[in-house]
Amino acid sequence: MLTARVIPCLDVDAGRVVKGVRFQGLKDAGDPVELAAAYERQGADEIVMLDVSATPEGRHNARDAVAAVRQALGIPLTVGGGVRSVDDAGALLEAGADKVATNTAAVSRPELLGEIAGRFGRQCTVVAIDAAANGDVWEVVTLSGRKRTGLDAIRWAVQAVEHGAGEILLTSWDRDGTRSGYETRLIAAVAAAVPVPIIASGGAASPAHLVEALRHGADAVLAASIFHESDYTVGDVKEAMAGAGIPTRPVPERGQGSHA
Repeated sequence: MLTARVIPCLDVDAGRVVKGVRFQGLKDAGDPVELAAAYERQGADEIVMLDVSATPEGRHNARDAVAAVRQALGIPLTVGGGVRSVDDAGALLEAGADKVATNTAAVSRPELLGEIAGRFGRQCTVVAIDAAANGDVWEVVTLSGRKRTGLDAIRWAVQAVEHGAGEILLTSWDRDGTRSGYETRLIAAVAAAVPVPIIASGGAASPAHLVEALRHGADAVLAASIFHESDYTVGDVKEAMAGAGIPTRPVPERGQGSHA
């Protein structure tokens, strides 16, 4: 059995980490370089960094921020926000990203996923899917949740993988920032439909919620508020996962992390 990954998320706006509820009401949560380094010391397996205003504002991702975080980080870094072309993806990889995530542009033109995978490899091509409940199904939302697409999230996940996505960052828009737990039915449905790894996102309030998401088919769990507000550390989460019999990578001893 593969080890499950714990991934803190840095939502970045104007060079600062922010956090809100359902992508709204953003509040400052700190410096991305400092937080990324701290989470690595706590035992994070990866970091996801999303420029939450790049796509709505029609601009490119802040590459300087990516480069700064990369310098402080020894673990894999996934970057998303404002990725509309292969060149955009290449610029972020050159700045220090290991994987690139795209959402709105991929929905508009699914061929983009194949183009990124064709040039840089499927392993660094991530499709970010933000899904909102609509009756008995989940609907894809884009533009940081501002646009409902009418696209079925499960069907889109299958299509995205067929086009070249090697991983899915799956966020429940309804649960984002609410601390009400992950949308486990959505996770299970997508996990049953696709063969690629799934990062579950949206709604974590405790280590038990992360364990629950993994038990419903996620390969990795992403969280923000519980880490930013120091409710729990990555080590706390991994301890709970170990107690539940879920394999994880060990937490580095103090002073032994890459940038301790």
